[in-house]
Parts: sequence; structure tokens; C-alpha cells
Amino acid sequence: MLKSVMLGVLMAGTIRVAAQDTLLVQGASPDLYLTHSVKKGETWYSLGRAYGLSPKEIAARNKMDMAAGLSLGKSVLIPLNKNNFVQTKSAGAGVRPVYHRVTEKETLYRIHVNYGKVPLDNVREWNRLSGDGVQKDAFLIVGYVKGSGQSVVLPTASASTPPPATEAPVAAVPKPVEKPQVVESKPVVAASQPAAPENKPVAKPPVENKPVSSNSQTAAPESKPAEKVPTSLGRTPEVPEGGFEGMFNQQTGNGRDVTKEKGPGSWFKSNAVVGSGKYYALHNSVPRGTIVKVTNPLTGRSVYAKVLDAIPQLKANANLIIKLSDAAQDALGISESRFYCELSYEDLK
Repeated sequence: MLKSVMLGVLMAGTIRVAAQDTLLVQGASPDLYLTHSVKKGETWYSLGRAYGLSPKEIAARNKMDMAAGLSLGKSVLIPLNKNNFVQTKSAGAGVRPVYHRVTEKETLYRIHVNYGKVPLDNVREWNRLSGDGVQKDAFLIVGYVKGSGQSVVLPTASASTPPPATEAPVAAVPKPVEKPQVVESKPVVAASQPAAPENKPVAKPPVENKPVSSNSQTAAPESKPAEKVPTSLGRTPEVPEGGFEGMFNQQTGNGRDVTKEKGPGSWFKSNAVVGSGKYYALHNSVPRGTIVKVTNPLTGRSVYAKVLDAIPQLKANANLIIKLSDAAQDALGISESRFYCELSYEDLK
């Protein structure tokens, strides 16, 4: 009995983390919407492309004049309607999962009613649920939103359970999850990132000291360093606006206004892309959305992680100051399940 209770708690924790920068649905059917925080350079038209809607529809929902433009940090409500919100089992390509956060005593049937009577079988398959039981604070996929996703903080998302959350749709819908990743990799093609990786592998063999020996070793040794180069610094040229490092600099005034913290950390499983420069974290004292710079003092490597939620109150998490998505392991050069680290984040005093 105790074993099954603990398993339920752990599953709830991983599903809850599945909202890596989750598109969290708000409101109740038929008035469902998402909240988007305007970033530098965004326009009504880029929001329209990102969420598969006419810019006029978004402006009308917010009772705003399109001629006035958008101000940085402004919260904009994105309507979810028949034009951009899909709840069929085969959602198709070019979509991203939209999540609902389970409240206390809420049932799967209540979620089904609140979200336009979305078929229960679809919800079970998207989230890999074997029954109708749901855990408080878990994140459940209740549909998919259309759009390019290029104006969204993150189109890829899910923790160890994300494979459940994201892979389920993949099995039923070959591309719902792949498309978001393709979207982010397109900027790579346009941004010349592909050229960089290809030049480095070619640039190293030309060193002319390893053309022959590298033939046998290049397969493993040389491909791995290539992956670690971008992640060890927490930078992602292929991700629009430089991943989370730019947000960290914006929050801290380029590192001038920071609070530092030292102590033990640990990992949680996720499907965040290794080398994307976008990692995720759980932390007990900073607000959700805060970017934390995490440094391994033994290697000097750092990554930038966005805080999703507080660390679950479990015995295994006692005394931890942070939990990081496991995609950051290689970037920090750490193999242990628990590690010592140094944190820097916005001074909230």
C-alpha cells in the first residue's frame, strides 16, 4: 500500500514537471485562453503566427488597439477556439500541447466537462493514464494549439513523464511533438548553427594530427565534445533570442543584481533537448519563471534554467536547494545523482 502511495506521489511530481514552460490553459469552455508575456521584438502578427490566430482576434480578446503595438512584458490573453484549438486524437502537425493543472478533489470527468467535453479516451492516451484517477497539481494535456510556436518561450516540453505526455500523442499523432522541435531547428538552419557544427568537426580533423587516428575515435570522442560545447556555457545560438541566458541578463541587469546560493542539488527526468540551452528547475524560494544560473564549481561550467515550481516535499529531496532537468547533466559535467552547485538569480529584495 505504502509502495503504491509513494509511486503515485512520484508520478504526480514528474507529471507536474511535465509543464516545461507549459502552455497552461485558463478559463472554462467555451471561453478558454492562454496567457502570453510579450518578449522583445514581438508584434501582433508574430503572436498570430505563433498561436494560429488572426492578430485581430487576439487584439479583440484583449480589448486593445493593434495600432498601439505591444509593450515588453505585457500579458496578452490568447483565445483558444475552433480556429486554433484541437482536441481530436490525431491532432496533426504543427501543434503544441496545452495543459490543465489538476486541483484538489478534481476528477477526470470534471476536466472532460470543463474543456469542451474533450473525449476521455483522448485525455487518457495523451497522458498515458490507465484509469480515471488524477493527482492534485499534476499537469494533464487537454488539447493542442496550432501555430509556429516561434513567439513562445518554449515549444518543447515534458519531464520524465513528458515522454508519457508527449510520446503518447506521438504514437497516435506522428508529428505533434516533432513539429515543435522542427520549428526550433529551422532557426538553426537560418542562423548558421548547422554550419558551425559541421565546420568544427571538419576544422578538428584538419588539425592534421588526427586524420587517421580520429577515424577510429572520431565516432565517439569527437561527436560528444561537439555536443558539450554549446551546452557547457548554457548558450543556444539556434534558439531565438539566445535561450534563457538573455532572460537571465534581463532579470539581473546583466548580472549586477543577483542573489547567490550554494548547496546540494539533484535531477529530475525530462525530455528537454540536450544542447538546446534551455533547461528547467525546481526551487523553493524564487517565483515561477525566474531564470537561475547554475554553476558546477569543479568544472566551471554553467547552465541557465527556468524555475517551474517548488521542490516536492519528499524525504529524498531533503536539504536540496535545486532540482535540474537531466538534460543539463552533460552540460555541467556531472554524473552523480546528487551534486554541489552554486546558484545565481535575480535579487528579489
